Amino acid sequence: MAYPTVSGPSGLVPVKLVSGVPFVGVTRQYSIASAYNTSIFSGDAVQLLTGGTISRDTADAAMTPIGVFLGCTYTDPSLGYQLFSQYYPASTVASDIMAYVADGTDVLFKVAVLSSAAAATPVIGDLAITDLGANVAMIDNAGDTATGNSRCGISDSTATTNTLPLRIVELVEETKNSSGGFTEALVKWNAGHQMNNLTGV
Repeated sequence: MAYPTVSGPSGLVPVKLVSGVPFVGVTRQYSIASAYNTSIFSGDAVQLLTGGTISRDTADAAMTPIGVFLGCTYTDPSLGYQLFSQYYPASTVASDIMAYVADGTDVLFKVAVLSSAAAATPVIGDLAITDLGANVAMIDNAGDTATGNSRCGISDSTATTNTLPLRIVELVEETKNSSGGFTEALVKWNAGHQMNNLTGV
């Protein structure tokens, strides 16, 4: 049987809740500081800063996320009118930049499995059924400005380490490769989520 091929990662894509209820697009708005110098793409993890704005979370194995970025709005400094964008372009100067973030602690995200560290061309890896329930780190990659989508994925090296940020909840049968390995997984936040941080931000 032929399976769809995962050509590359697209970050963390919300699909449903742990209970099985479909994700219906519930987000919360967070500010991005004017001229923040790092691009954020749809599917990237973000963290809340003490000043009340968010930044891209690139810590991979030690993340402290508030959620996943799903686009933003801002007044374009050149055009002079409000834009709705799939990604935040680095160093945008605007006083009204608002990000849409899926910040629920019980959201399941579909994500590609990568066999390499962060790279210009991420390499798709796979997981085995024995990886179900294990913990895993993110692999951070720069996003795609053409699509506005993230190119982050998860490592194909899993562990029981309780500080790793993601837990593998399901393996995606539809994108299993010809060797029987799973090239996508559904994951939830495991450790570090700022909504569960008892000391606050």
